[in-house]
Amino acid sequence: MGETEDKKREKRHQEDLERLRSFRPIDDTFMRGLFKDNLPLAELVLRIITGKKDLTLLKCETQADLKRVTGARSICLDAYAEDSTGKKYDMEVQRSDNGADPHRARYHSSVMDVENLDEKQDYRDLPDTYVIFITEKDYYKAGKPMYVIQNMNLTLNQPFEDGTHILYVNGEYRGDSDLGKLMHDFNCTDAEDMYFDLMAEKTRYLKENPKGVNEMCKVMEDLRNESYAEGREEQAKITAFRMGKKGRSPEEIAELIGFNVETVKKWLQTTEE
Repeated sequence: MGETEDKKREKRHQEDLERLRSFRPIDDTFMRGLFKDNLPLAELVLRIITGKKDLTLLKCETQADLKRVTGARSICLDAYAEDSTGKKYDMEVQRSDNGADPHRARYHSSVMDVENLDEKQDYRDLPDTYVIFITEKDYYKAGKPMYVIQNMNLTLNQPFEDGTHILYVNGEYRGDSDLGKLMHDFNCTDAEDMYFDLMAEKTRYLKENPKGVNEMCKVMEDLRNESYAEGREEQAKITAFRMGKKGRSPEEIAELIGFNVETVKKWLQTTEE
């Protein structure tokens, strides 16, 4: 049995190494490794996308979980950054059009607002926020390098000036500009083909340096574990619903499926509503 498990583990490892060779920065899994503990690279990318050449980042967190409102849908940001003026940036890579739906951009923007305004703070204390979707395909299919979304006062035909900004970056765009070169790099599998040294250096580290390769293999293993945990929870919810309909108490259900009572009560309450 132990030998079988070892063989399975080795097979998964070899598959991970194969996947790693084909990864690009626009792949969500690889982006986790690229921007982790790499403020200079995040700063470079945001300077190019926003056009703010003097933008200075104070911090950048990958896979940042935001959830302040109980019962609300939580989100996990690919890269969540703050600059020296207090502005907040959510940078997301999106391989499919579904992931870049405008309603998702709206929700990300609203959750960032809730995250950044404490009780009794004035509404004017809300920082400017940027939700940036880097899409593999040209989402709006107009051939533009980037699409800038901003709230408007339609009657006066003036910007609403609420501090929210949504940017769609066209991952298919190529050109001599820094943005065109950046999108080229985001679609490269080989560090040698990249324009920007910071991107190439980290890519080379994660794909060729044994320590970096191990880091990426751990990221892939963690993702597998997350998927397993999510699948187990979803199955537990279904079981809880069925048992609840049969008259089992939350306490009995919790004991049988291995989740705490409060979680089970919340699941059952949701179905009743």
